This record gives sequence, C-alpha cells and structure tokens, in this order.
Amino acid sequence: MNLNELTPISRLTRDLKQASISLSKDEVRFLVDAYYMMQENRKRSDNQILSLSKNGEPHAVISWFSDQNSSLETQIKRALDAYSGADQLGQWTRDIFGIGPIIASGLLAHIDITKAPTSGHIWRFGGLDPTSQWNKGEKRPWNASLKALCWKIGESFVKVKGKEGDIYGKIYQQRKEYEQQKNESGAYADQAAAILKKVPNHKQKSIYQLGKLPDGHIHARAKRYAVKLFLSHYHEKAYELHYGKKPPLPYPIAILGHAHKIEK
Repeated sequence: MNLNELTPISRLTRDLKQASISLSKDEVRFLVDAYYMMQENRKRSDNQILSLSKNGEPHAVISWFSDQNSSLETQIKRALDAYSGADQLGQWTRDIFGIGPIIASGLLAHIDITKAPTSGHIWRFGGLDPTSQWNKGEKRPWNASLKALCWKIGESFVKVKGKEGDIYGKIYQQRKEYEQQKNESGAYADQAAAILKKVPNHKQKSIYQLGKLPDGHIHARAKRYAVKLFLSHYHEKAYELHYGKKPPLPYPIAILGHAHKIEK
C-alpha cells in the first residue's frame, strides 16, 4: 500500500508505533507505573459499579471513568508492546510464560546491564537481597517500582505453573514443596523465633510458636526463588547481548563449588 493511501487511523497507528519504539527509559518507567495505577483504578471502579448496580443506584459517571481507564490501559499496552517487541532482549523476555509487554518493558527500563556485573546486583536493586536493610534516615537501597515489578513476576509465574511449556511456574511449585518439607522438619524454627521476638503479638503467633513459618511465608519464599532464578537468566542474556560474551560464573559456583548452574 502506498503511504499516501493510509487512512488517518492507520497513519496514527503507524506514527504511534514509531514513537513507542524510540521511547526513553524514563518515559517507559512512567508508562509502566501509569499502566498499573490505571488498572487498579479500573478494578476499583468496576467493583463500585457492581455494588451500585446491586443496590439499583446510578453509576453512569463511574462507568465512563472505568471505560476511560480501560481505553488508556489498551493504548499504553500497545505502546509498550511496540517498545519491548523492537528490542532483542525484550523479545527474549516475552517468550517466557507469564511475561508480557508491560513487565518486559519495565525490566528493560529499570535494569542497566552496565551497572549490574552480576545477577546479585539486580536482585539487590529489585529488593530481593535478604541482607539488604533500610534503616531510618538512610536512602532506600532498592528501587520500589522494580521491587513491585518483581512481585508481579512472581504472581505471574504462580498463575502459569500448570501450562505446558512453562518453566518458572514449575520451578516455583518444586521450590514450594521443598520449602514445605523444610518447614515441617523444623528447619526454620530459628527464623520463627526471631519473628516472634520482633513482633510478640503477631497475628499468626500460634504458628510461629510451633517453630514453623505460615503458608504465606513459604509461598513468598518459593516465589522469590523462582523470580531470582529468572533474573539470573535475564542477566545472562542481557550481558551476552551487550558484551558479546557470557558473564562470569557466580562466586559460589566458580570459586566455592557449592552449587551447580540452573540453565533456562
């Protein structure tokens, strides 16, 4: 088709795609955050509409508001689809079950491989390093938006664990079973005691008193494991694309020989 024959809408779609491909990382970070905020606003609006409908009350304005949020969500998703789809690392990321254009774009915008010589740097920046502490008066040692994104990645892996071709959801499930066995054997008794010492009247006090961690804690541990493994593979791919070579082996493997590498 001759470009002069494009309809105004087709031309607008083409121009939007071209503009989306050249988005700056600051713009992408803004759009990813905006997408999730709009999504939450739409969900709240939909719940309000449902409640008002049950009571026979009018809700035309809230319905309009929900429609606007839905439309903006769609437009942002299209823009980030173009952005992440035009990047080789973005394409690799989107091939993974549970990862779509929004999350892929967020990772591209937040993670600078030139500042992450190891996957551990990404874990720390994403709030996944358990040794990282944020004390009063200090600068937060992780990025809040990336940490939220990592949480969403974990939730996505949980949702796709039953799908054929999934990798990290099944790793989550395997890790959860392992964590449950350790929990039942009393391996986390010290951690349970430490939590009770810090929060004596914890709402799940009875479980901690047994020397065990609650199910939610085990669920979170398994999710973090799957997400950290994914991020180590993401780091390896990003490093290879940027530097043209594989990254050095992690210290426990290369020096201590304490573990074997899990390939994607």
